[in-house]
Amino acid sequence: MKSSTTTLPAVCDVLVVGAGAGGLSTAITARKAGLDVVVIEKEPVFGGTTAFSGGVLWIPGNRHGAANGAKDTREAARTYLRHEAGAFFDEAAIEAFLDYGPQMLDFFERETDVKFLPTLYPDYHPDAPGGVDIGRSVVAAPFDASLLGRDLARLRPPLKTITFIGMMFNSSNGDLKHFFNATRSLASAWYVAKRLASHLKDLAVHRRGVQVTSGNALAARLAKSALDLGIPIFTGVAARELICEAARVSGILVESSGTQQRIMARRAVVLASGGFSHDAQRTLNAYPHRQRGGVHASPVPQSNTGDGAKLAEKAGAKAVLHYPQAAAWMPVSRVPLGNGRYAVFPHLLDRYKPGVIGVTRHGRRFTNESNSYHDVGAAMIEACRDEAETAMWLICDHATLRKYGLGYAKPAPVPLGALLRNGYLHKGKTLAELAQRAGIDAHNLEQTVRRYNEHAARGEDPEFGRGSTAFNRYLGDPAQRPNPCVAPLRAGPYYALNVVMGDLGTFDGLRTSVSGEVLADDGQPIAGLYAVGNDRASIMGGNYPGAGITLGPIMTFGYITGNHIAGRIDRGASSAFHNVSAAA
Repeated sequence: MKSSTTTLPAVCDVLVVGAGAGGLSTAITARKAGLDVVVIEKEPVFGGTTAFSGGVLWIPGNRHGAANGAKDTREAARTYLRHEAGAFFDEAAIEAFLDYGPQMLDFFERETDVKFLPTLYPDYHPDAPGGVDIGRSVVAAPFDASLLGRDLARLRPPLKTITFIGMMFNSSNGDLKHFFNATRSLASAWYVAKRLASHLKDLAVHRRGVQVTSGNALAARLAKSALDLGIPIFTGVAARELICEAARVSGILVESSGTQQRIMARRAVVLASGGFSHDAQRTLNAYPHRQRGGVHASPVPQSNTGDGAKLAEKAGAKAVLHYPQAAAWMPVSRVPLGNGRYAVFPHLLDRYKPGVIGVTRHGRRFTNESNSYHDVGAAMIEACRDEAETAMWLICDHATLRKYGLGYAKPAPVPLGALLRNGYLHKGKTLAELAQRAGIDAHNLEQTVRRYNEHAARGEDPEFGRGSTAFNRYLGDPAQRPNPCVAPLRAGPYYALNVVMGDLGTFDGLRTSVSGEVLADDGQPIAGLYAVGNDRASIMGGNYPGAGITLGPIMTFGYITGNHIAGRIDRGASSAFHNVSAAA
């Protein structure tokens, strides 16, 4: 394996800015096509937002889904995407995605260390036209990151708030269920004990967990594949300015350790810097809750400051802000660290559990809490449109919190005292006392819980329909009958947790051709300049159709862009879509 601690080169064929899934998938594809590729990353670590993610890719027609019995067709996928993207449906880009997505997956599994596993994820709107209950989402296979050798130190660690003493959980309900049941099942207790013992051994040997899963596994697998191919990944190197010669982008002025130099690119410069989640001005322009003065706390890397858009705009491009939802919304809570510092916890699981409801400060529910994070986030923005703050409170009783946890608060037997003392959690013997401490309308909260409980005792939620879709039920508790997402809030004490808006990455971005060429204001390609990942506008039109709709297109269009730069893209290729129904 080639470590990237050597001197920066003066010239290459393809220069990629950013070492997440978008940049690395493009780099690997171009290198496999015979091109000399260099990757630069301004952070001291590689992996980008991918390393913090769930590592799931949404790829209609993938062979894993077919082997798992999924009943899917290209026509159904197209119908679903047309429904989800609405007025922003881009036929050419969608057809390319459907053509090359399965091909991309097969390429990486055949040619690299990147491997995937099937999941049981339903689409997020499985009852919409073309939606399915299984088969379109795959997840990166777990990986022993110690195989990176000395480059292990440069792999971005997973998001701390969703680990337990640095230990990652597998991207499956099965793994987490053992942790939820550790105090009630000997089998689960034994499973947890073995996992903890293995993790503690890794900490002693490597000073970090190395049995990585989810997005950390995907980032590690992509990085190992790139390094094994001789693609240098230079960390701590920032792109400062595009170099334009003879009416084309021909390189970048970069900076490392205070020194600047030029790196020239014979074929292409590829922008893959991760979008603009932490660009203060651009998010103010794009996020309505920020315009109202609300808090936004994104869990994505702080380095995602819109560098790609800024560089491209100086070359005549424009990052358009036009989607109805500018980002992939994620309700988050802020975990106090002391001295005015906070960590960000993304609420991926707790909202789906029976006995947890979400209310505004007025004490009223406003949405189906078991919908996707993006849908709940969009509902939060709408519910608080006349408020300075966009937020909700998650409410549950003591038994529910100790069984499932709530946000950063872990299930029993992990103690809650510190989180109560630092104000992360609020507690009240009664709902009225809880409301007073949390700043919620007490009368409305009591009415809301009374009305909810009346129906929840029968597993029903006539107001918002929790548990009505396969996706709702997937992340609920199957042991809760008849509805895995619905149970009453019973005896006190009760708990409340404040949740604000965050995002998992931006949807708006640079306008590009299907192949990734960055377009100028006049719609013409800027010669030599490409964008992938979240630097490029999402094909989903500001919607979130299923698990992995960010990484699936990111790696697919990285594959397309890498092949296009190499001159190997076959626009006339027949579809690689595995039509399960036809095969049957």
